[in-house]
Amino acid sequence: MNAVGVRLGLALSLSGSYNMFGWKSKRSFTRELVITPPDPLAGRHGISIVACVKNEAPYIEEWVRFHRSIGVRHFHIYDDGSTDGTMDTLRSLLSAEFLTIVPWVMRMRDQATSVVLNGQAIAFAHALLNFGGAYDWMAFIDVDEFLLPRRDRTLGEALRHAKGFPNISLPWHMFGHGGHRLRPAGPVCLSYTMRVAHPERQDGNASNFKCIVDPTRVSGVSVHRFCTKDFGDRTSNDAGMVASVRDRKAEAFFSAQYLQLNHYYLKSEQELAEKVARGWSFDDTAAKYRQKVAETARSIERDVVEDRGMAVFIAQNKIDLGQSVIPLPEQRHDRTS
Repeated sequence: MNAVGVRLGLALSLSGSYNMFGWKSKRSFTRELVITPPDPLAGRHGISIVACVKNEAPYIEEWVRFHRSIGVRHFHIYDDGSTDGTMDTLRSLLSAEFLTIVPWVMRMRDQATSVVLNGQAIAFAHALLNFGGAYDWMAFIDVDEFLLPRRDRTLGEALRHAKGFPNISLPWHMFGHGGHRLRPAGPVCLSYTMRVAHPERQDGNASNFKCIVDPTRVSGVSVHRFCTKDFGDRTSNDAGMVASVRDRKAEAFFSAQYLQLNHYYLKSEQELAEKVARGWSFDDTAAKYRQKVAETARSIERDVVEDRGMAVFIAQNKIDLGQSVIPLPEQRHDRTS
């Protein structure tokens, strides 16, 4: 495991006041962090993925293999106390050249204000400040999210279509149960092919973005949005269209022409029930989390369309997800957003 630095020069923007994005938040929960961007290091290059992880042993291998196959240089993994062998699997797949594991069990509340500190946002800020100077790009996603190049072979090639803008927002493409009651035997990204038909029309918890940023230009950090020192809260889609964070939910901004973020949120009914039972690491009461997941599931399953883009991409490029044979898709379809 690589050595982990301790630099964390940030300021907290607390809910209940107007934050850096100009929004009035109602929750006692840290959502935005203000940082000084790290200096670029000599020879910086490549793309890092930053992810907070807990007990993802059944899923982590295909996620790592896929993203390595599209050119991800390094994985910065913030381990929220995994006990199921997830970290051992990671170390068996990746040498220290490609992997940094940071112990990150974070349950903290400010005593004076009762504000819950968002461990995920703080992890992202830590990654930017301590490791960001070495990379051209950092992507902040979860293990159930896959970055799918639509017209190119690699992630780096796909990012060029954003025309160098330092803050790229990718909308969720939420995948449903796909008829699976129990966990299927195959990889997640091949087993689920039914997703929301219109990502741009999803409401509430079923609609959001994840970001890929130039770490040396980031000045504001949140889980789903970033600010840069050059452009404030302005962000680009994958095709280079720029909007403020307020305006990125306009239908015109939604794009997956070159890079699609597949979010395998539901998986099988069995796995969803297990997910709800575990709860979420960094926020929400158990009852509130159950309600949130149930509402999201209903929204996803309400109107779905088949999307075999991932299966086609994996078959065409002969990507090894850890299986002896990668099954070919039954049919070949043009990938559509």
